[in-house]
Amino acid sequence: MVTVGEHIPSFSVAATGDQIIESEQLRGRATVLYFYPRANTPGCTQESQDFRDLYAEFQQAGAEVIGISRDSMKAQENFKAKHDLPFALISDSDEQVCKLFDVIKEKNMYGKKVMGIERSTFLFDSEGVLRREWRKVKVPGHAAEVLEAAREL
Repeated sequence: MVTVGEHIPSFSVAATGDQIIESEQLRGRATVLYFYPRANTPGCTQESQDFRDLYAEFQQAGAEVIGISRDSMKAQENFKAKHDLPFALISDSDEQVCKLFDVIKEKNMYGKKVMGIERSTFLFDSEGVLRREWRKVKVPGHAAEVLEAAREL
């Protein structure tokens, strides 16, 4: 599990727009990786829209934003198009990246215990070093808080 002060772990995964995103590519500018449980659910939609609405400001701060969930690539492409998201979404259906960041947790869904993504965000500096992490994220105001942290890098 990556911890604050450590370099981004090595990974290579498929993303929207027929991209392959490799962790080594994320160096050279700050990167926000936000993990969300499921595309097109209310909280995940709001969170993604908040990052979308602040995306130009993230870019001005020198930061890239990337969303990650276990949804299929088709679901990610549809989610991106439906909500006009200007950044890449990673399909981590095999949980490769989720496990590196330890975001798969036991959750209670309608009285049933299931394993799912705990909403989490990670901010890396331009050298690929983890500078901030947010776990058990509550959506309201979160993207703005991450933007402020990105501006401080």
